[in-house]
Amino acid sequence: QVQLVESGGGLVQPGGSLRLSCEGASGMRLEYWNLGWFRQAPGKAREGVACFDRTYNTTYYGDSVKGRFTISRDNAKNTVFLQMDSLKPEDTAIYHCAVAHAYITTLQDMCVGMRYAYSGQGTQVTVSS
Repeated sequence: QVQLVESGGGLVQPGGSLRLSCEGASGMRLEYWNLGWFRQAPGKAREGVACFDRTYNTTYYGDSVKGRFTISRDNAKNTVFLQMDSLKPEDTAIYHCAVAHAYITTLQDMCVGMRYAYSGQGTQVTVSS
């Protein structure tokens, strides 16, 4: 049963921008969960990109994306976004959104420890000239 649906991926030139979206489906209300994005490139380990803690209203960004990526949410649209600016070829990967239980999952747990309850199928982002 698909509960998280990502969109917005595609091909972009280095230096360009993309905004990824992830909508909660099948009754999943994202406002009750901690939210995050992770990515996986061929031959590389899964990497936490950006995470949001709903309890403390705080965010975490991986070192490789800090200052370039921004996570946000729109509760009315039941959607979490990942704004990606100044994209680099090394950002090429499949991007997945994920949710983790609030109150018991910290940002470190989610974005570094990769602990989450559900994740989506992913959307491909390719950065190339």
